[in-house]
Amino acid sequence: MKKKLVAVAVAGVLGAPLAAHAQTANVTLYGRLNVDLEWVKGKQPDGSNPNVTRLSSNSSRFGLRGTESLGGGLNAIFQIESSINGDTNSGNLGGRDTFVGFQGAWGTFKMGHFLMPLDDMHPIFGNVPTYTSSILSTASVWSQGYADKASGGFDARLGNSLRYDSPSWNGLTFSGQVALRDGSGATGANTGDHASELRHAYVFGANAIYNNGPIQVGVGYELNKKVRGPNLDDNDITITGGYNFGIVRVAGVYERLDYDTPSGSLKRDFWGISGTIPMGPGSWYLFYGKANDGKGGAADGERVSGLAKGSDTDAQHYEISYTYPFSKRTQVYAGYVKIDNGGNASYTFNINPYPIGIGGKPQGFVMGMIHLF
Repeated sequence: MKKKLVAVAVAGVLGAPLAAHAQTANVTLYGRLNVDLEWVKGKQPDGSNPNVTRLSSNSSRFGLRGTESLGGGLNAIFQIESSINGDTNSGNLGGRDTFVGFQGAWGTFKMGHFLMPLDDMHPIFGNVPTYTSSILSTASVWSQGYADKASGGFDARLGNSLRYDSPSWNGLTFSGQVALRDGSGATGANTGDHASELRHAYVFGANAIYNNGPIQVGVGYELNKKVRGPNLDDNDITITGGYNFGIVRVAGVYERLDYDTPSGSLKRDFWGISGTIPMGPGSWYLFYGKANDGKGGAADGERVSGLAKGSDTDAQHYEISYTYPFSKRTQVYAGYVKIDNGGNASYTFNINPYPIGIGGKPQGFVMGMIHLF
């Protein structure tokens, strides 16, 4: 009996006796390799500031996605996306956006492991020419993207998630998602555990985006409910927008972070501006962001990840890059980034973080190559 089941399964994969199903199914293999050479430095806890050379893989992935027509305009959808580390021999099967769900004229519903709606704000103002990745990622100070959920970060990929995305109404879309912090499977900082489910911890996020011609505007919200501990809630609200003038695309972003801490609320305002300038076949990208000092009712020195309460807790994010495409699938890039932390701040890179001490100023020059397949 088992041999017959295996034979049927193999035949189904090969598509021989199940041709009728193949007519309504669509499966695609896809991926990206993004590898770069970095020269980075940043003050260490012992006070040293060494120059370090690194070869890094940046959000490289290999995926399988598909749809099946169920009739009446309803489709079943799935995706299995795995991380691929192009600089080493490691990876994580299904560790990126992986889900199953339904799609129709009413929108898309999916369950699994994927990014929150807040992350959809990033491409509106961020470094799209380099795929919002590498140490050039603009989700470093914004959203404390290098930090996981248990440490107060917001730009995270969360397990145990359910999400709805609306269809587009003349360019306007809405999304909502909840991530249950349960311990039913693999546990971790971005998934949950039994202690989290006992205190009814969860993450909720939503966004609204208007994308029509040269205009993109978005607002996103995310709540980490009891994620870092009992009676500790974290909130992020981000407003962003961009306009493409042809000779330059200009975008801006404003963010308010609000954390509960044992000594009171810890808040921070962040704003940034970016410019994308076509030049030849490629594009320049420039970004400046400023995080203000931590404020609120928390005691001076109270800290959530890189953010602390008090004076000299601000940070500035500078970035410039140029991307050159050899084809639609292959491109190279080079850039420089610096996070200028105040003496009591400790923000670092989002992708491939560089460990620093408090007050460190991580910076780096990068040269990389991206290939899509």
